Amino acid sequence: MSEKQDFVARYGGLFEHSPWVVERAAERLPLADLHQGLMQVVRDATSEEQLGLIRAHPELAGKAAIDGTLTEASTAEQASAGLDRLTSDEFARFHSLNRDYSAKFGFPFIICVRLTNKAAILAAMESRLANDREIEMGTALAQIGEIVRLRLEDLK
Repeated sequence: MSEKQDFVARYGGLFEHSPWVVERAAERLPLADLHQGLMQVVRDATSEEQLGLIRAHPELAGKAAIDGTLTEASTAEQASAGLDRLTSDEFARFHSLNRDYSAKFGFPFIICVRLTNKAAILAAMESRLANDREIEMGTALAQIGEIVRLRLEDLK
């Protein structure tokens, strides 16, 4: 296996349903800093590619959590914030906020759930609804960066 193939095999699942990020980073090997190199690929991507990366993420406590189609990493991350143990009222609130957020921005709300809890996530969902789309795209990409940083730490 070549260095590039080994790199893609090891890190290909870091970005939710978006192996293209790691594949492009493999073309830039060696990377002085792995996380920074991966995120530079994201920054260098077109806005359409960035939007696709954001849209590849599941809604929090959404349909994928119910029907079991979340990735293993997302399942564990959502559980770490208690999103697998919502009351019916909390679930309804998440569903409503997910719907409002997606309707306004055209992509799912993204936050690094491992760094917070369900109450703070709900508060962030409500407050971020006041942002404009450009700010939210930037925030979503920054949060993806945090998710990837923690996933890289898990691989060490």
